[in-house]
Amino acid sequence: MTELAATVTPQGLIAVCEMVDVPADEALAGNPRLVVLCDQVRDPGNLGTVIRCADAFGADAVLISRDSVDLYNTKTVRATTGSLFHLPLATAIDLAAAVDLARKAGLQVLGADASGPATVDDLARSGELDQPTLWVMGNEAWGLPPEHVTLLDRLVALPIYGRAESLNLAAAAAVFLYASATAQRGTEL
Repeated sequence: MTELAATVTPQGLIAVCEMVDVPADEALAGNPRLVVLCDQVRDPGNLGTVIRCADAFGADAVLISRDSVDLYNTKTVRATTGSLFHLPLATAIDLAAAVDLARKAGLQVLGADASGPATVDDLARSGELDQPTLWVMGNEAWGLPPEHVTLLDRLVALPIYGRAESLNLAAAAAVFLYASATAQRGTEL
């Protein structure tokens, strides 16, 4: 057990599972309302937690860029706490191709960035968060590269009222996903 487990104190269970990822077009099939794309996310804990948050807030799929950490990294899998089995996950995604697929599926494409000219609150007030949305979350250290920003409809910031410089990627993703899920469900009432 010690040799097979990737942790110092394994819980005593090991499972052998099939890979669960699907092609991007399958992940975006139907009428998705909320999707997140992790672009160049390198921290396995962040990727796993974003997947868990996407599951918690009712997202329809998670897309993972080809230059992100491996979905099957043991830390990523653990951080999902089982959520990787609950929604479609597509890996090795090219951002331009994913944006094209998202637009064909009727999704607006928003990027999370602290320098965004609009805040998530602005979009909630204007009703833009009611629309089907693909949220693009960039790298933990440098965010979204300029060449990727040009593919998006707009950049959106989280307002920070305290003295913290920024939020952890997974924490920010949770706020953006929650705001969209809440706005979209408000229009369904």
